[in-house]
Amino acid sequence: MKGTILVTGGAGYIGSHTVIELAEAGYQSVIVDNFSNSSPEVLNRIEELSGKKVPFIKADVRDRQALKGIFSEYDISAVIHFAGLKAVGESCQMPLEYYDNNLNSTIALCLEMQAAGVKRLVFSSSATVYGDPERLPLTEDMPLSATNPYGRSKLIIEDMLRDLPAADKLNGSDTPWQAILLRYFNPVGAHKSGRIGEDPKDTPNNLMPYISQVAVGRREKLSVFGDDYDTIDGTGVRDYIHVVDLAKGHVSAIDNLLSDNPVTGVEAINLGTGNGTSVLQLVNTFAEENGVPVAYEIAVRRPG
Repeated sequence: MKGTILVTGGAGYIGSHTVIELAEAGYQSVIVDNFSNSSPEVLNRIEELSGKKVPFIKADVRDRQALKGIFSEYDISAVIHFAGLKAVGESCQMPLEYYDNNLNSTIALCLEMQAAGVKRLVFSSSATVYGDPERLPLTEDMPLSATNPYGRSKLIIEDMLRDLPAADKLNGSDTPWQAILLRYFNPVGAHKSGRIGEDPKDTPNNLMPYISQVAVGRREKLSVFGDDYDTIDGTGVRDYIHVVDLAKGHVSAIDNLLSDNPVTGVEAINLGTGNGTSVLQLVNTFAEENGVPVAYEIAVRRPG
């Protein structure tokens, strides 16, 4: 076994796929999750697909006592931090909840990591930290300027994480912080088995599960937010990356942190395909490939 990785939010959409990929790469995972947007059944399916028993702790990552217990019980080599709220539109309606959850969970996690002497972190960031860029494609050296509370919470955390190795240098620490910030775009898809995927408890915040729910009759129609963008068909264009590719990106980041030549300090990396797909292109492709209609209506643009 290569090492034990604590995965916060490991029962969620991206987290669950990452735990499976970690197992295939020879790592042992420990999951902490509060099931705020996931189901306990996911744990059974992770073990079914990975063939490994995965320790699980039900807790909010803001709970420092729970975290302290995890670091005391398990010999954690590094941490992947997924846990947090993640919907752009919702963050505009509930900014305080987003700042509370996303910032305070990361602060609590880093405090307990530091106390345990575990200073290797892969952080689930987002391309929203770039705001409304003036040019494409996005590169890691471009200016950062988030335009919504969700993106700003990610950007604040990135800045905070950059402060940690700087403090280590001032304090003469022998074990400096090392962090990889993965700024990714729009994850879609599911494990090839079909046993896990994106199936949110409430109204989906992402496009693909919404399309799927309309296709199987769980919802009457899809709301397409805006058809007046400067795009091929007037609908929003996004870079969609398969969730398994994204999960493998996290494993590669862990491989680096635990290697003989890891990153120094904090490094940001974009994870995407570099290709854009419009909402209607995705809807029409889904309908054509699956032979099912996907009813939709044009609605006003969403905030954020």
